[in-house]
Amino acid sequence: MDHQVLTTVLFLSVVALTIFVTVRASRSSSGTSDFYAGGRSFSPVQNGLAIGGDYMSAASFLGITGIIALSGYDGFLYSIGFLVAWLVALLLVAEMLRNSGRFTMADQLAFRMKQRPMRMAAATSTVVVSIFYLLAQMVGAGTLVALLLGVDSQTVKNIVILGVGVLMIFYVTVGGMKGTTWVQIVKAVLLMTGSALIVVLVLAQYGFNLSELLGAAASNSGKGDAFLEPGLKYGADLTSKLDFVSLGLALVLGTAGLPHILIRFYTVPTARDARKSVLWAIGIIGVFYLFTLVLGFGAAALLDTSTLDPAGNLAAPRLAEEVGGGAGSTGGAILLALIAAVAFATILAVVAGLTLTSSASVAHDVYNNVIKKGKATEAEEIKVTRIAAGAIGLVAILLAIPAQSLNIAFLVALAFAVAASANLPNIVLNMFWRRFNTRGALWSIYGGLVSAVGLVVFSPVMSGAETSLVTGADFAWFPLSNPGIVSIPLGFLLGIIGTLTTREPTAEDRYTELEVRALTGAGSEKAISH
Repeated sequence: MDHQVLTTVLFLSVVALTIFVTVRASRSSSGTSDFYAGGRSFSPVQNGLAIGGDYMSAASFLGITGIIALSGYDGFLYSIGFLVAWLVALLLVAEMLRNSGRFTMADQLAFRMKQRPMRMAAATSTVVVSIFYLLAQMVGAGTLVALLLGVDSQTVKNIVILGVGVLMIFYVTVGGMKGTTWVQIVKAVLLMTGSALIVVLVLAQYGFNLSELLGAAASNSGKGDAFLEPGLKYGADLTSKLDFVSLGLALVLGTAGLPHILIRFYTVPTARDARKSVLWAIGIIGVFYLFTLVLGFGAAALLDTSTLDPAGNLAAPRLAEEVGGGAGSTGGAILLALIAAVAFATILAVVAGLTLTSSASVAHDVYNNVIKKGKATEAEEIKVTRIAAGAIGLVAILLAIPAQSLNIAFLVALAFAVAASANLPNIVLNMFWRRFNTRGALWSIYGGLVSAVGLVVFSPVMSGAETSLVTGADFAWFPLSNPGIVSIPLGFLLGIIGTLTTREPTAEDRYTELEVRALTGAGSEKAISH
């Protein structure tokens, strides 16, 4: 009982810290610039930490560690994909998007396209991607708190998911971008510190010899050398090889299309700061994914992985408990509580960023620019953002409860696939192709979105496999779990075909102005409308 009290106090302390930070930050927020972009007042280091906090989600910490613990080498390929993706974001998107947009992804797309259909399409895509990502975080939260409380009750997990939904709505409605950013900064520092501590304790058990750790992991896994070689999870047949290629495409290209990452580029004062932010983020995230290598193989070496949950989401907290002295020890209880609390802070920070991004898109793009035709006041727009945050939080809660059997890294990979299929083709074609027009953009967004989500519905994710969402049914005709290999090229192709089948002189004429803005930042502070 003493250990249970200790873990609960540590856990609640982290939650209290994030609430305090949010309330404190809210005192200096006024107007849409503060609410959506934090007044563009964050330094590159602060924004780099916040990007890292946004990106190093529960999927990275819990999901990837679990996949490595269960699948060895093939699990680490997730980490590689997540990290390499930042080069695409740095080289293609960060600086030019910061210069040519204002608050949301749609600002950049609608600059030379027809406003109303373009903003509706971009807002739809933003909300869908955010919901997929939110599911992963909330599933992780339910699993974590059930572990902390020492129960395996579905009711408890459902209550936790509800609680996370309430908290994320609070962060957005009270703190806006400033509060959300500071929560993400605090979370990034906690996550890196906690992960580093566990990594040191794991390596210490093997004399800081990584080779011995890997050998122990292979031996304890029961799979021998195959655990350290490609093919354990992907590569057994052609279908699994294609599934891996599809996953890799989604991970590498998806980051540059994730709305909650894109919106972070607007929170710094200059394009140079946006670029520096990404460099800081790459450094932080790169170190973190090296940590997941040790955490994952450490879990395989020190734990009986057959006792983990089927998705492996509990590998990291169980490892922390083990290196702290094992179950029932004071050290184990402290480290378990610390890592679980850090992971929960991770979830809270990411869901806050996702909810802010999607609700801002609903208010700024749909309400102000489509319904009110750009005439809504700042107070009205912020009010609608808060209402939208509540609605999106409710949808995420209702969808997360039945999705608890899925690995959360896998859920995030689906979000990446949708982002890479619907958002990235538009951002790239809009910035680099003068002929690109509204029809091409709409075909690309809706085509990429519908194909990615549709293929997931008719894949083993939904039916036909032991881990499918729908049990006792089989309507899966698409054999791959990740749709990226089909939906990403289709998103680009539809954008090109739609553009070539019509001419839009206005869009072509405004390309030069967009190019100047993207390259120099001139005029990026002004409202973007025709």
